[in-house]
Amino acid sequence: MVDAVIFDLDGVLVDSEPVWEQVRRGYVAAHGGRWQPDTQRRLMGMSTGEWAAYLSGELGVDRSAERVATEVVDEMAGRYREHVPLIPGADRVVRALAADWPLGLASSSPPRLIDVALAAAGLTDAFRVTLSTERVARGKPAPDVYRTVAERLGVAPARCVAVEDSSNGVRSAAAAGMRVVAVPHGSYPLDPDAERQAHLVIGSIDELTGPAVRALG
Repeated sequence: MVDAVIFDLDGVLVDSEPVWEQVRRGYVAAHGGRWQPDTQRRLMGMSTGEWAAYLSGELGVDRSAERVATEVVDEMAGRYREHVPLIPGADRVVRALAADWPLGLASSSPPRLIDVALAAAGLTDAFRVTLSTERVARGKPAPDVYRTVAERLGVAPARCVAVEDSSNGVRSAAAAGMRVVAVPHGSYPLDPDAERQAHLVIGSIDELTGPAVRALG
């Protein structure tokens, strides 16, 4: 049986990964750092503290990690105030599944960006539990955020379906013991090991139907 469905936010409900890449890439270039070929892949799923430390440390940005986090999130909030790039059909899918299962949200975005995105999409009330990796010890690919959301929903992880787009997100949900639906972004394909951990790979969020979720049980 499937007793709950837990969504990621970035790349699943909101097409924000290209925005994150543009903002962070520009920030690194403006502050003395050097973007690496694998940087975006490594950043996907990291908590705010983790990616800020990565930009400040490994990429050589001439700012403290705390300042990096504040300035980059401020820029993202400004972008979101102008336009939240909701993935077409995502709101309909969430509403349809919320009629049959309690929903959770396990996101690497800071809480204020989660709040802005859900409010703009009209989905704030669709999720019983929302949680940022800022509120747990480790970001994705560690399982902490998924395990905590399941605990707060009162559901065993093995009876949850997680919906993810990134390799680190898939690894996180799988490590938590959940069945994973992967919706990879066209610009950021899954790593082979992550794809093997997904129980179902779909081409768009519209394919995530009630029967598809039940079949995973």
